[in-house]
Amino acid sequence: MLWRLRARIGYAVARRLFHWSWLVKQPRGWRWLEGQFARMANLGDVAAQSFYGHILLFRGQGFGAREEGMRLLRLAAIAGDAKAAYQLGALSLAGDTRQAPDAVDAARWWTLAAAAGHPLAARRLADLYREGGPGLPADAEQAARFVQRARELGL
Repeated sequence: MLWRLRARIGYAVARRLFHWSWLVKQPRGWRWLEGQFARMANLGDVAAQSFYGHILLFRGQGFGAREEGMRLLRLAAIAGDAKAAYQLGALSLAGDTRQAPDAVDAARWWTLAAAAGHPLAARRLADLYREGGPGLPADAEQAARFVQRARELGL
């Protein structure tokens, strides 16, 4: 129980210090911050999984960091984090060297994000269904549904 409290306090401090660029640029400071983020994410905190997943995906060093970032984003998205689900949809649609672009997978992730209240996911879904994509035929009815959802969410 005490170790969970210590992890939460360390994570809260690290999130505040994350905005201090001089600390982030220091290798020792960055390792400490990363350790706090990783500990909280490993404890199953959805917000920490999303935050650290994004850090690993965009700032991580090497293939393993990217894979771990995607794993953490998947966990957060499945738990209901809209930002993580949106990012996974964008990655699915973009594809990479190991996987071709997949509009069906992108639509699945963006549907989760739109349901969780992410307005840009609803807009991107509307565009995707209007135009179609790799493996996903155009569907005007679905496009109209997500245009309406984007309006409800403020776009």
